[in-house]
Amino acid sequence: MEENKKETEQSLLGTVRAICISRVRGVEKESVPEGHFLKDYGIEGDAHAGHWHRQVSLLSYDKVEEFNKRGADVKDGAFGENLVVEGLDFRSLPVGTRLYAGDVVLEMTQIGKECHSHCAIYKRMGECIMPREGVFAEVLQEGVIRPGDVMRAVLPDAARPFRAAVITLSDKGAKGEREDASGPAAAEMLREAGYEVVEMLLLPDEPAKLKTQLIRLADGRQVDLILTSGGTGFSLRDQTPEATLAVADRNAPGIAEAIRAKSLAVTDRAMLSRGVSVIRKKTLIVNLPGSPKAVRESLGFILGSLDHGLAILRGSASECART
Repeated sequence: MEENKKETEQSLLGTVRAICISRVRGVEKESVPEGHFLKDYGIEGDAHAGHWHRQVSLLSYDKVEEFNKRGADVKDGAFGENLVVEGLDFRSLPVGTRLYAGDVVLEMTQIGKECHSHCAIYKRMGECIMPREGVFAEVLQEGVIRPGDVMRAVLPDAARPFRAAVITLSDKGAKGEREDASGPAAAEMLREAGYEVVEMLLLPDEPAKLKTQLIRLADGRQVDLILTSGGTGFSLRDQTPEATLAVADRNAPGIAEAIRAKSLAVTDRAMLSRGVSVIRKKTLIVNLPGSPKAVRESLGFILGSLDHGLAILRGSASECART
């Protein structure tokens, strides 16, 4: 038992091999002797730093070495990564993992990223490992990291607050012709219930865009809950349920059924809502109606019971029958 514990502790330690920055966007990053990490910003002097969730990018040195053995011959920073670390497989760590090196504290916010335009490495090798193996983090504590520093990874607390994202579907809202009140209403209720709302998006009623964001939020950002608002009616543009079902691994119909059943006590038109509730990996996705009033009512019906299901998905609660 003690030997297994020691192996686990060792597997969460790595060594920083390189710190890389680029002064302007669109060029490869270059190694620097040290990096000054600024809280809630990124590395000082790096063009990709900013007040967003992808402040620092990290890549496993071991993955780069494997790639180079196949003839890639890439140098540090070629993939756009800020930190190259030996001994840590970032891709296997969950979002929320904290990374300690020197005085710096980072927290992982996203795994992988969509590749919009194939880089020179992809064109030469037929693939690029950064979209698959790279991770991103925010800076929680300022400090300096240098090559040779030990990096320690600490897995997130199972009892941490649930993380959520809210997506509003509205053609007029996306064009700026109508103010979105539904998304903020849902976000406010979630925050009051103790959730951390990490993203709020306003999209047109286009299924392809919704599917892309649902996959990114569930797979990359690994949020516990995604709420959508709008696009659940009978209009030909109302495609939210279809887009949601297209990315689902499992159905969770009871939540959508509960919303409809309880909403019928408010209005008979609740029977016209086509919203669904599904699971993708460890993320629950729930469709809500489009109006602020209906969002508040619908979310109010289910919010008190969601935490147990989300805890089961996360693995921090057991699923047992009531006695």
